Amino acid sequence: MPFLADHLARIKPSPTIAVTDKARALKAAGRNVIGLGAGEPDFDTPDNIKEAAIRAIREGRASKYTNVDGIPELKEAIVRKFKRENGLDYKPSQITVGAGGKQVLYNAFMATLNPGDEVIIPAPYWVSYPDMVRLAGGTPVEVVCSMDNGFKITPEQLERAITPRTKWFLLNSPSNPTGAAYTRAELKALTEVLMRHAHVHVMTDDMYEHLVYDDFVFTTAAQVEPALYPRTLTINGVSKAYCMTGWRIGFAGGPEPLIKAMAMIQSQSTTNPAAASQWASVEALDGPKDFIARHNRIFKERRDLVVSMLNQAQGIKCPVPEGAFYVYPSCAGAIGKTAPSGRKLANDADFVTELLEAEGVAVVQGTAFGLGPAFRISYATKTEDLEEACRRIQRFCGNLT
Repeated sequence: MPFLADHLARIKPSPTIAVTDKARALKAAGRNVIGLGAGEPDFDTPDNIKEAAIRAIREGRASKYTNVDGIPELKEAIVRKFKRENGLDYKPSQITVGAGGKQVLYNAFMATLNPGDEVIIPAPYWVSYPDMVRLAGGTPVEVVCSMDNGFKITPEQLERAITPRTKWFLLNSPSNPTGAAYTRAELKALTEVLMRHAHVHVMTDDMYEHLVYDDFVFTTAAQVEPALYPRTLTINGVSKAYCMTGWRIGFAGGPEPLIKAMAMIQSQSTTNPAAASQWASVEALDGPKDFIARHNRIFKERRDLVVSMLNQAQGIKCPVPEGAFYVYPSCAGAIGKTAPSGRKLANDADFVTELLEAEGVAVVQGTAFGLGPAFRISYATKTEDLEEACRRIQRFCGNLT
């Protein structure tokens, strides 16, 4: 339509939201659909966190605007979190709080990118990264990281991708969509490259920090290489580990001038995140965390189940991820075959469409994340649903000719 902005042509709707919406619509129409597209825990928010929000409401602390980018109490809790869990020292003036990690990322890009500035993004990537860069006027530089290398960018790839126009290197570990997580040694090798390029800033999306398995030890870039601290924005939030996706609280620590610029962006868009959510997040960060280990044991069992069952499906190859709650299997062995409907599968989009139509299993195609033919499954759902979904995928693949 002629009155819409030209920059809308540079982006597309979120594929993960699209597949979730389609699964909901089919369920509403009476289909037996198992949706494995949504990236959120199926566990409820812990009671102590809920009660903190209820207290704030009852005491009148949730009725008014707060500071634009976070109440002082939450910023102090985030300072303590970064020190306690990551060995990073921040002042409250170096902390920003947004309506989810997505807003924090968007604010950072809007505050820093000029036309022609480049952002290096390892692929597979979270679907929103490149579009947010484009909306802010920058240029995403996608670096394909193969399954053979654990879906991780190598120091050599990073070195080749850096140009005089590189503004940011964006690293998500553990990763959405692959679950790949970088060891301290792997991060150190990447930071050695970054130390040779003083103009490149580092943005780490650590949202899945606490969702790691098999004795994996999480570290973040500024922790591994303290000399990068002045040019690193360390992003995190309460959504995943604390089962608070609906509460919409993300946060970051970084250089004070950047944090101030991000607050200015936020002041002219959403202003403060919901006050009740902020008080709940104080309790999440400062309160008991024993539930995280309990949840992780369940997630690990689900991961192992899904990996095992998918590797028994014809044409599917599924590696074992180190973290998050996703698997990212290749469906290359199914491409070129014919589905029961008579449709030939030309790519992974065809694969996931036919899987949904034939078996009622909703997953997201790998090309949406920058690398196919593959698909992403979220195993943050009931174990019995995962088992049934994997049986349906096995049956679907077995019926391809």
